[in-house]
Amino acid sequence: MAETVTGTTVAEVMAELAALEDPKARAVNEKHGDDHGVNLTKLRAVAKRLKKQEQLARDLWATGDTAARLLALLIFRPKAFTRDELDVMLREARKPKVHDWLVNYVVKKSPYAEELRRTWYADPDPVVASAGWALTAERVAKLPAGLELPALLDTIEAELKDAPERLQWAMNHCLAQIGIEHPDHRPRAIAIGERLAVLKDYPTPPGCTSPYAPIWITEMVRRRTA
Repeated sequence: MAETVTGTTVAEVMAELAALEDPKARAVNEKHGDDHGVNLTKLRAVAKRLKKQEQLARDLWATGDTAARLLALLIFRPKAFTRDELDVMLREARKPKVHDWLVNYVVKKSPYAEELRRTWYADPDPVVASAGWALTAERVAKLPAGLELPALLDTIEAELKDAPERLQWAMNHCLAQIGIEHPDHRPRAIAIGERLAVLKDYPTPPGCTSPYAPIWITEMVRRRTA
């Protein structure tokens, strides 16, 4: 197997990940739809040691192994990918944590983020569409100019209630961001959340904010004005 410039091979990294396998971590991860047993803090420590290594990252991604792909996402150089490569990777990323890290650690830092947002937003595959909505929520918060917020609220109001889980979560996040960041649209965002009651009963640990949009919006606004 070809070596990277640092001399680290995929086989060596895979052996290291296998040694980090923890049955308790696997049990927790599997509850969230992820099929690996590596503690993420330890995974990040491996990535910190390896630093950015493009070819090694690509080779790890190509294994299809979830832990290897998560590690790859930490050592990728986001700007090294073409638009089409990112599209293919996103459609391959079916495990929730891989999907989440790919969007947040790679796609958001890519020069193709906005083009892909528009492509994925209305994709018929709800997992792909959820990436488009995640990128839309990011724009709502950081670069809202050019977005039609009333139209986004119209779509959320019509589709959120019956959306598949991962798409629903991303759309709900976008709803909350609109309410948090845009006072003119806050009353409608809260009203939509109250009427649809999506995630209203979601179990929330002590000290954490509920993902139920009316509570989420109200709490984040309170913190900013306190």
